[in-house]
Amino acid sequence: MIWLPGDRPLSNPRATRSVVMGRHGMLATSHPLASAAGVQVLVEGGNAVDAAVTAAATLSVVEPTMTGIGGDLFAIVHDGHTGTVSGLNASGRAPAAACLTDLGPEGSPIPPYGILSVTVPGAVDGWGQLLRRHGSVPLARALAPAIGYARDGFAVTEVVADQWRSMEPLLANDAAATKTFLPHGRAPRASELFTNRCLATTLERLAIDGTETLYRGELAEEIASDSQSRGGWLDEGDLAGYHADWVEPLRTDFYGREILELPPNTQGITALEILNLIGRDDLWSLGHNTAAYLHLLIEAVRIAFADRAAYIADPDAVPPEVVDHLISKGYAAARRGEIESTRTAHEYQPWRGYVHGDGTAPRVGSGDTVYLAAADRDGTVVSLIQSLFGTFGSGIVVGDTGIALQNRASLFSTNPLHPNCLGPGKRPLHTLIPACVLESGHPSFVFGVMGTDMQAQGHAQVLTNLFVFGMNVQEAGEAARACWTGNGIAAESGIPHEVLNDLVERGHHITNESSGFGGFQGIRIDLDSGVLMGGSDPRKDGLALAY
Repeated sequence: MIWLPGDRPLSNPRATRSVVMGRHGMLATSHPLASAAGVQVLVEGGNAVDAAVTAAATLSVVEPTMTGIGGDLFAIVHDGHTGTVSGLNASGRAPAAACLTDLGPEGSPIPPYGILSVTVPGAVDGWGQLLRRHGSVPLARALAPAIGYARDGFAVTEVVADQWRSMEPLLANDAAATKTFLPHGRAPRASELFTNRCLATTLERLAIDGTETLYRGELAEEIASDSQSRGGWLDEGDLAGYHADWVEPLRTDFYGREILELPPNTQGITALEILNLIGRDDLWSLGHNTAAYLHLLIEAVRIAFADRAAYIADPDAVPPEVVDHLISKGYAAARRGEIESTRTAHEYQPWRGYVHGDGTAPRVGSGDTVYLAAADRDGTVVSLIQSLFGTFGSGIVVGDTGIALQNRASLFSTNPLHPNCLGPGKRPLHTLIPACVLESGHPSFVFGVMGTDMQAQGHAQVLTNLFVFGMNVQEAGEAARACWTGNGIAAESGIPHEVLNDLVERGHHITNESSGFGGFQGIRIDLDSGVLMGGSDPRKDGLALAY
């Protein structure tokens, strides 16, 4: 069911802005300049993949807090010409020299920032693979807006300015980061112009020489040399050996729709497990954001997070039978029986059918991400997510390249018995999850919710808002959210106090702690008319644009 204007009186809106409508193409991103850059490619005759890569590259310039060419990327693509759906895992691997003993005494954690937190950047190879398989424009065209904003400058938006200011101490620890991202010794404020001419030069080199130069060319040499000079593990061999992988998305059904997520090393399993757990109930009768609904949701999240901590790791470390079991309806039915309607459980254990050590893993904590959705008139849609993990990643910038390196290695476990243990060439647990919904085999919704721990539980809330509670795409992403933080429930102000009091009566702890409630972007497709309907989260600076 698709709710359209006129189904509900406009005098009683549930969102702060209207749904964006279009017929020919649409972008929904967290930054207006990226949305505009992507739509311009569509206007010129490019397809949704061209637009998505263009927008992703632009975001790497105008949202440097969240993303960059030193980070990772995942995507789901539905090709409108062939009708096929494919996933892309463009996440980086640990360097070959990565070794637990280098961290210090046994049990020493991986530093959250700094050179030992760095993995191989995967995003740029992801851009190249997307364009080679599905694109219609050259890389140079896709990078043109990003190059322009890096060279000529852009006005810093409000949310980005706030994030930037909070990371001044981290950036001040690295000379190259200070030079690049702290002009005049501080972060730029909202509305101030910022240029990154070093990054513009780097992007121009990519446009001329191709993505290969980041992995097997001059840029690779500069990245490796910088890492080695800092005592890091990353070297030229790690970069030269990297490639993104095309993968088959995972699937489950939820209220008559087919929900697609990506397999490990992403937490796509986690999102599907939550949906399977709550999808057995009559959610409509529970009511939107009632205590009964949120209790069920949070308990399902806790079960899924227990399994996430135990099993999500490099794809080669997670047997296919484990993946199949965790997203099966039978497993969900068995675990649903553990959830009591009036009382929260003290603790949920992970599935013990596949034993590997004690099931401990590093707490995911907070991270920073951009997500974008793209669609064109021919039925090609893209769900793409890209990140440095932490704000400005590792806090390290490579010389005069303008490249901030990600800190994804900090998500490895240091438990030798855990599948997510740090090891040469391994991919770490990843929180990034793009999503796609199919109806009768056709894409009807592409969306994502940024924000580490919020992502999987945010997917469940958005899908329930849309398909159970009848919200439109803007309302579904904007509605007040709750977030299980690991220490309790963080709730946005739109959730009534009486609901929170009821949750406390059920044994929940309400906490002010939160890594954020995420940022939604999404495109809904009316399969009868072909009309595209876009929503963009007011928690971010972005918007949906169409033509």
